[in-house]
Amino acid sequence: MALATVALGIVIGVVRLRRDGRVRDTSGDRLSEADLGAGLGERATLVQFSTAFCQPCRATRRILADVSELVPGVRHVEIDAESRLDLVRRLDIMRTPTVLVLDTSGKIVKKAAGLPRKAEVLAALAAAVPPPPSQESSH
Repeated sequence: MALATVALGIVIGVVRLRRDGRVRDTSGDRLSEADLGAGLGERATLVQFSTAFCQPCRATRRILADVSELVPGVRHVEIDAESRLDLVRRLDIMRTPTVLVLDTSGKIVKKAAGLPRKAEVLAALAAAVPPPPSQESSH
């Protein structure tokens, strides 16, 4: 019995580690500027739900800040989950950090629970963000 309990705990731990921070598609809810308390990005918005004592939230903040500096037109908005329980419930946020990728209209196109990897955030943006306007020269 004890061995089965330990084995189950290991399996649950491995599954959680493999899913932690993975970016996946979502149902397509929308967030407005009023929901965010900030404007939407020109091309996309990275929304981070955090709590005060969440250690992975600090690392996520750095990753998303780096990405928003790298990709023109992308804005990073951080929301305190404890003060916005209305959004947490509406969007079924179960843990922090949770990152949402919004398109230009505020539609949620990607979601990651846990510490995301920078490469996955960039890939999610590439799939969700329209390409920048072309800079064709006229002759």
